[in-house]
Amino acid sequence: NNNINNNKPTTFASIDKRLIWELRGGASKAASRKKKQRRKGKVASLSDRTATGKKTVKGSGDNLKKANKESSSLIGSFLKNYRSVLPLTRLYITLVGIVTVLGIVLGEETAQGLMALDPTRTIYGLELWRPITAASFLGKPSIGWLMSGYYLFQYGSSLERAYGTPQHLVFIITSILSLTTLSMLVGLPFFTQSVITSMLHVLSRAMPRQKVKWLVFTVPYWFLPYAFMVSDILQSQGNFVGAAMPHILGILTGHFYHFHKFVWPKLDGSLNNEDWLAAPDFVVRRLDPDAKGAGTKDAANAALKKQRKKKKGRKLGSGSRGRK
Repeated sequence: NNNINNNKPTTFASIDKRLIWELRGGASKAASRKKKQRRKGKVASLSDRTATGKKTVKGSGDNLKKANKESSSLIGSFLKNYRSVLPLTRLYITLVGIVTVLGIVLGEETAQGLMALDPTRTIYGLELWRPITAASFLGKPSIGWLMSGYYLFQYGSSLERAYGTPQHLVFIITSILSLTTLSMLVGLPFFTQSVITSMLHVLSRAMPRQKVKWLVFTVPYWFLPYAFMVSDILQSQGNFVGAAMPHILGILTGHFYHFHKFVWPKLDGSLNNEDWLAAPDFVVRRLDPDAKGAGTKDAANAALKKQRKKKKGRKLGSGSRGRK
């Protein structure tokens, strides 16, 4: 009884008051939790919407990652193929791409005024980039541009593979110098098509009697440069001289190189005539130190035959030529 009397009496009022305070505290905590959940739901709903307020499609993040991965793989594949191209051909194709972009950025009229082969500005103004740009300009992108770029890659890589990079450099320099002189004489502002025809002519002289396909006809390999000239003349709509001139200059340049490289040193059965178009030793050591037998006609024949075997019978130069 004393213990009971010493403790403070517990009344119903105090119990009710304590219960009320606990209930109020619990209610406030539950309310705050609900508010937090509502806020999280709003944030999540906002994150699931685009800038225009539309709901995003589920899995769009995965699709985006997949698309990025595919694009990066395509770029990686392109760079890998680009690096696999032989060095001099890769440099030439890169120059064509740079000059084409400059033509698009500057506009056709300004680009031609800056990059065309102008004898006065080239010689007296010392604008020495003009022969290089004149040998690399194919006009604005089109089907003809694409086909010309393909032929430049095909014939250039075949020559470089057959003769080696040092000798191919000699061919390119000889062709550009010869075509610069001839183009100044006839007033041709750009001669990239002539370079392509020159490459084809030199390749065709390696195996002149080899049968190749042109359109629906079977012709000897030596006839292929002339067949392409005929094809461009038929598509020229009356401008026969303008369509034929780049091919004529290319054939002349290619014949000049072929004669002095393969015919002149063996003229009259003598091997004493100097091969003045042979690549210098320092160029060979710098570009292709392991080259053996490159630059000979037999090496060209072997390389071209090996290339045809890899392509399973596909003949070099087969197919139609794109319109310029």
